[in-house]
Amino acid sequence: MRLTNYTDYSLRVLIFLALKKDGELSKIKEIAENYNISKNHLMKIIHQLGQLGYIETIRGRNGGIKLAKDPKEINIGRVVSKTEDDFHIIDCFQQCGDYCATSPSCKLKYALYEALQAFLKILNGYTLENLVQNKEDLSQLFSSSLEH
Repeated sequence: MRLTNYTDYSLRVLIFLALKKDGELSKIKEIAENYNISKNHLMKIIHQLGQLGYIETIRGRNGGIKLAKDPKEINIGRVVSKTEDDFHIIDCFQQCGDYCATSPSCKLKYALYEALQAFLKILNGYTLENLVQNKEDLSQLFSSSLEH
């Protein structure tokens, strides 16, 4: 199982915002520079995270983004489920996938399906708050951006 960059960056944005002081706004440029991620790519992610209710965007000259929920209310498994567009580990997970000669009696797809469910179950046990428990260590990595 490999997550897309889109999901990876979505989680990174949430972590970055969780490190900010309550109510403090971040700019997309700031996040892009800290993670060395394309600003244009981040704009799509920010838009979706806003639609999903994870972040709040404030427009205008002094605008920015911040978490819309408390970090303990943001479930990592749900974020991954909402930002990943393809959990089809192998072709036979897809209805239109290539036909496999062993498909009628194959146990591989069931084993992989169970593994995927276990993966998501573990992620469902974590919140954003769990991911930033080492807030001081993480904040030092972004010290110039988080001191404002």
